[in-house]
Amino acid sequence: MNRLSWCVILFVAGWGFPASSAERSVSERLARETWVKDSRLVASAIGVTRREVSIPCLIDREELEDKPNRQHVWLVGGLDGTNESVDATFRLLRWFHSSVEAKALREWMAVSAVVIANPDGWSSELGGKNHSGGELTRAYPPPADGYQSQTVPEAQYLWRWLGTQAPDMVIEVQRVTALRKPGWDQAVGVEDALASQLPRNSVAGVGKVFAAQWHVAKDAPEDAPEVNLFKKVDDSLRSLPKPHSEARLERLRRVTRSPLEVSQQLAARYGHSLKSVQYIPAVAVIGRIRLSELSNDPSHLRDAERIVEPYVSGNQRAISDKPSGSDFAGHLVFGELAQRTKDETTKSKLIALAKAAADFAFDKDGKPLAAMPSHVEMSDAVFMACPILAQTGRLTGDLKYHDMAVRHLAFMRKLCARPDGLYRNSPLSDAAWGRGNGFPALGLALTLTDLPAEHPGRADVLRAFQEHLAALRTHQDPTGMWHQVIDVEGSYRELTATCMITFAMLRGMKHGWLDRATFEPCVRKSWPAILARIGADGSLIDVCEGTGKQTSLRAYLDRKAILGPDDRGGAMSLLVATEMAMFVSAE
Repeated sequence: MNRLSWCVILFVAGWGFPASSAERSVSERLARETWVKDSRLVASAIGVTRREVSIPCLIDREELEDKPNRQHVWLVGGLDGTNESVDATFRLLRWFHSSVEAKALREWMAVSAVVIANPDGWSSELGGKNHSGGELTRAYPPPADGYQSQTVPEAQYLWRWLGTQAPDMVIEVQRVTALRKPGWDQAVGVEDALASQLPRNSVAGVGKVFAAQWHVAKDAPEDAPEVNLFKKVDDSLRSLPKPHSEARLERLRRVTRSPLEVSQQLAARYGHSLKSVQYIPAVAVIGRIRLSELSNDPSHLRDAERIVEPYVSGNQRAISDKPSGSDFAGHLVFGELAQRTKDETTKSKLIALAKAAADFAFDKDGKPLAAMPSHVEMSDAVFMACPILAQTGRLTGDLKYHDMAVRHLAFMRKLCARPDGLYRNSPLSDAAWGRGNGFPALGLALTLTDLPAEHPGRADVLRAFQEHLAALRTHQDPTGMWHQVIDVEGSYRELTATCMITFAMLRGMKHGWLDRATFEPCVRKSWPAILARIGADGSLIDVCEGTGKQTSLRAYLDRKAILGPDDRGGAMSLLVATEMAMFVSAE
């Protein structure tokens, strides 16, 4: 096999949450590696323990591009909770990034690190156990319930992270045992060890990964020959039948798709029914309507017209007497079709349906309420109400709907806007939930699209949008994603929030609301990260389940991350994919 550019990631852990005794110990260990600040490594995190200690990683900047001539090898240290494993992993990382001997390797290899994959076990000298009663050296594949395990969440984060990043090979660094001699071991004898299961399973639904263990002696000398491991990795990869693992090949296929191609794949699965007029199925149908224009394929538009026909004809009621915010936002689909239909009778009926939702913002005498009903004090309501009000104002020409969109936004910002520019999800907790920030970003992007330039409240809406997106930009993960809790690195990278924020940035740049030189780099990072989490069959990685108001940070961290098909995730993925296709076609 030809020498390729490699990417090696070693696992490190320990900063990002309020201090605990465990985290202080990990932080002190990390602080000893003063050479890191002068290297090409960037800090992030792969997860969080039940004690809210983050599991951070150091990622080589050369790893952040999915080039087909690059191989990825990840070293996982500290699962066994031993100093020997952690120290050896740091030595490997330091040797690669700092030594003269590794200079040639650095030209074609990228090495990143997560050195302490079991920070609680390491800090408390529990060996492979953590403080939740779990054994992290023998937990694979871990439970599939997102990151909700009460005993081995570290294993869940590690497993899904490896699947998403899709390396060619994983090397598990462990201290020697009575049954294992120092050195390379590709015939791992422990059935449920990480290195045993990675080659046997489609990790995170992406593919299988080659794996081995590297055993280090107890009290290994400081000058242990790190080059021996890299030689073993080199020899092993050269002997493989293919230049990449199954997982790496799948990731490369995913990230090289065009926006139009992935839109078509998503549309094959999502947006085919509207049993109730709520935002999730409606957004998917809207995505298909937009795809019809992008692909010059009228079948999507015709199918959307068929799907909404029972509501247009009056055979099925579109909205109840006590609608939810999701019901209001679902009515955006009627406005989307009204803007495209040439039949005036049908157009009038579609506008009437959109107006029926927007009219809930007014009392029986037509006077505006303080805010749209059913906001339940959640930041979601910026999306659930403002766009349908602005859209109805545009369709009817009645400025009262535009006035109400501005009024509703001001009401919600008093409840949920934080001083730092992010949104808390509700007054019950200050946590900046990911989708709870995606909703305002997407909602205001759509609202500004329909709000007249001359409207007296437009400046306030635009300023709120710009300040929010500026704050979100600073919290983008090095991989391109935004997190389940925006400002908590240890929380998982969440797909719908990333889709919604990316859509808002694309729409903002398109209309000149956002500076392209500032925000286009964010989109260029987030788009391949989104692609990597979407399978050709519409399966998805890490979509937060439906979430109401939570009372603590822990509650948001514990929301299930869905792996597989998901209507909510599919709808938002299709929406941003079509927006990206429009952005690219306009270049």
